[in-house]
Amino acid sequence: MSPRPQLIFFDVMDTLVRDPFHDVMPSFLGMSLPELLQRKHPTAWVDFELGRIDEPTFLARFLPGRSFDAEGFCKVVRESYHLLPGIRDLLQDLRQTAPGVRLYALSNYPPWYRWIAERCDLDELLDGAFLSYETGARKPDPAAYLVPCKRLGEEPAQALFIDDRAKNCEGARAIGMQAIVFNSANQLREELAQRGLVAG
Repeated sequence: MSPRPQLIFFDVMDTLVRDPFHDVMPSFLGMSLPELLQRKHPTAWVDFELGRIDEPTFLARFLPGRSFDAEGFCKVVRESYHLLPGIRDLLQDLRQTAPGVRLYALSNYPPWYRWIAERCDLDELLDGAFLSYETGARKPDPAAYLVPCKRLGEEPAQALFIDDRAKNCEGARAIGMQAIVFNSANQLREELAQRGLVAG
């Protein structure tokens, strides 16, 4: 049995919140997802996530040689964010049944996270967030996990990390964290119940 964690870190996109990159962004731009993946700038999004460039610079670089309504693009992305089914209830239940466990977002994401927090009430559901644009490290870089633990005064072994991407969970395990690969709120609830953190 794994030790009871003192911290739970949640990936955000496609773990807590629907990711608009797969459908909303290409649809607005009149592209399929494969077309968007082929035509987008190779580093602009990562640079935006790491805080190396600001929003206007990202929007100017995002699609080389292609102009688009940047304001409209941001608006449709902002309005598309919503919690995945069952996530709100699960986070609220964690507050009730595991009151000593602190809950944080740990996300590769740019400053647009503020839109997510506002629309999805993450500031109320979580104790805080560690974002790549602030920490300068993206999962699965070890620093992406170690910096939050250090700032919160806990060893990695006292933390549980949850992400829909297996490689990010592997990165967490590599530095000593417990990790769960997310598939759905129901699956996550079952795994947390096995650890005594929520009711099954």
